[in-house]
Amino acid sequence: MEIPEDYRLSSYDYDLPEDRIAQEPAARRDGSKLLVLDRADHSLTPARFTDLLDYLPDDCLLVANNSRVIPARIFGRKPTGGQVEFLLLTPLPLLEPSEEGGWLTARAEGLLRASKGPKPGTVVTFADDFSLTAMERGEFGRWKVELRWKGDLTGLFNTLGHLPLPPYIKRPDREEDRERYQTTYADRSKTGSVAAPTAGLHFTAELRERIRAKGIQWAEVTLYVGYGTFSPVRCPDIRDHRMHAEYIEVSAETAEAVRRAKEQGRPIIAVGTTSARTLEGMVREAGSIRPFQGETDIFISPGYTFRVIDGILTNFHLPESSLIIMISALAGRKTILDAYAFALENDFRFFSYGDAMLIR
Repeated sequence: MEIPEDYRLSSYDYDLPEDRIAQEPAARRDGSKLLVLDRADHSLTPARFTDLLDYLPDDCLLVANNSRVIPARIFGRKPTGGQVEFLLLTPLPLLEPSEEGGWLTARAEGLLRASKGPKPGTVVTFADDFSLTAMERGEFGRWKVELRWKGDLTGLFNTLGHLPLPPYIKRPDREEDRERYQTTYADRSKTGSVAAPTAGLHFTAELRERIRAKGIQWAEVTLYVGYGTFSPVRCPDIRDHRMHAEYIEVSAETAEAVRRAKEQGRPIIAVGTTSARTLEGMVREAGSIRPFQGETDIFISPGYTFRVIDGILTNFHLPESSLIIMISALAGRKTILDAYAFALENDFRFFSYGDAMLIR
């Protein structure tokens, strides 16, 4: 049976010149461009991100993901001396350590990469007080491991780890990335993401203050960005794709702000796809708008009926990814691809350190 175009992975592809993939953030965070897509008439308006307030409804509710990226990529050695790269995928707040003899241990998941793949039982040493044991191999380099350490695990990752910049940024991470690849409102108590909620990178403290002064309401959720967000869609029919679960948190305060906005008919704008996924996942998992903590594996694709958000502020996403599929579910596949073509023609920059698009 022929796959309808809206469900064919190849129909979410587009040609992207290498020089449009941003390798560095704008000279200042407020130097980003903004493309405004109006769903009512499919119009496209180029602007500066600093002019965002001119395009947001005055009575809207902005909802942002406050998770913080951890330097989750760390290099160690096998007993043979071979180097191993480990990328922690389990958010640190979700680890359940046990203690014995001054050592802490916890089961976690992550990606292991080495010139010769590790076997179950292989010990990888990162420092005298930090190691892991490979336990069970999964798909695409994913492993269940047991971490073993002394002291503060967050501190060990901060000292020994590297920021996991996406592979399309063709350079090693640098010290300045540790702050540039964080939102200005990232909550240190929500440290554990392996990628930034990149739509939020455009917000400066000054813009946040202007938002507050204008009376636009701001609320926060938490989604620990993990494998589910950046795992590629591989199925020719996107309806066969299964997302990896990610842990989300919606506080009572945020749930009440969302409930009131819906009740009053005020538009809810998600800052980034992770915020959108959290809000829509909350309703799917909890059955209604209410406080929630737990996992969601929601995959939003054409045909999905949005139950919470009315618009989204987002960056430009990889071809054939779950993220471009999600925003196509909101605005329509052709509308999104037309917007991407417009962005390419007008020198917008793409992906994590690129420019933004407001879909309203």
